[in-house]
Amino acid sequence: MTALDAAGQASSVGVIDRLKSLGLALPDPPGAVGAYESWQRMGSIITTSFQLPWVEGRLACVGRLGESVSIEQGVAAARICALNGMAQLQQAAGDLNHVRIVRVEGHVGCIEGFDAIPMVLNGGSELLQAAFGENGRHARTAQGHQVMPLNVPVMLGFWAEILP
Repeated sequence: MTALDAAGQASSVGVIDRLKSLGLALPDPPGAVGAYESWQRMGSIITTSFQLPWVEGRLACVGRLGESVSIEQGVAAARICALNGMAQLQQAAGDLNHVRIVRVEGHVGCIEGFDAIPMVLNGGSELLQAAFGENGRHARTAQGHQVMPLNVPVMLGFWAEILP
């Protein structure tokens, strides 16, 4: 099956193949940790709950940027969140080759005055663009917080469109 880019043009390399070329694979979609759903589909639109840096049922990183978590660790956590988000989107859409990332909502746990929030979130954004090609280009919000759920350094939420 071929992927479609934003202009509806066929691409010969799929999302999963691009991830493999980066040495990555989709994890199983993490389950919700509260009284909510991990994703919702409304027609051709999918929205996910915020994805945390879960790896095999454990948080890969905890703490705040500018304190106990380095920028490099934050970037790595954002990449894990993006992989978890892709797993949720695949579960919702059935095929990532027909998904376009519309918006990423990025939140970073950090100390007051930490101003490298966009740099940290680029870890997730750049992975989405590498995996989805043109369909990975997205709008993004970037916010910093002194307290985050489960003391995670990064969490990402996704809005995506299922293409015909």
